[in-house]
Amino acid sequence: MEIRTFTGGGFGENGYLAICGTSLTCVAIDPGAAAGQMAQEIRGHDLDLEAVLLTHAHLDHIEGVHEIRAIAPDVPIWLHPDDLGMYRGVQKQAAMFGLRVPTQPEPTDTIVPGQPFHFGSCSFEVRFAPGHAPGHVIFYAPDHSLALVGDVVFQGSIGRTDLPGGDFRTLMTSIRTEVLSLPDDTVLYTGHGPTTTVGHERLGNPFLVPHYGGDLA
Repeated sequence: MEIRTFTGGGFGENGYLAICGTSLTCVAIDPGAAAGQMAQEIRGHDLDLEAVLLTHAHLDHIEGVHEIRAIAPDVPIWLHPDDLGMYRGVQKQAAMFGLRVPTQPEPTDTIVPGQPFHFGSCSFEVRFAPGHAPGHVIFYAPDHSLALVGDVVFQGSIGRTDLPGGDFRTLMTSIRTEVLSLPDDTVLYTGHGPTTTVGHERLGNPFLVPHYGGDLA
C-alpha cells in the first residue's frame, strides 16, 4: 500500500490517498483544503477511486469532499454516524473561525468499527477512537504497518478536546487502547504535521508518557 499526502489550507490539514499496490485502486481519506491537488493526482495517474473515507467530520477534514465528488460523482462517502450532525453543520463550523465553505455532498455509507474496509486487494481495520470528535475512527493496515489516525495523536502532541464533542479523558482512553496497543513500528499518518510511529510517541510524547502503562494521572 502506498500513501500519498496532500497538505493545505490555514489549518495545515493532511489529506491522503491510499493506493493498493499495482492495481491503482485507491481511497481518498480526509480530503481537506488540498483536495484539488488530490483530485488532479487521481485523474493524472488514472487511479481507480473506490471511496472517500473520513476519520471524522471537523471542517478541515471534510471541506474538500465536494472537489473529489466533482471528478467522481458516484463515489461513496463513508462516515461514522456519531459525526453526521457535525458534517451537516460544516457551515456553522466554518463560521466559528470566520470562514465560509460550500455545503458538502451527503455521506452515503456508515462506518462500523470492527468491520474491515476492503479496496482492491488491500484492507483497513476500522478502530473507534472518540475524544477529539464523537465519531472519530482510525484506519489501520496491519499488513503494511501503518495507520491513518486523523487528529487522535500527532508527533509530540494529541488532538484538541475543546471543540464541541471533545472530551480529554475519552481521547486518552482512545489513545491507550487504539494507538498504543499497536506495534511500535507502526507508522502513524496524522491529520496535521509529519508522520511518526507508535514507539516514538509511546516513549517521547509529553502528553502520553505520564499515562503509559497506567491510569490517567
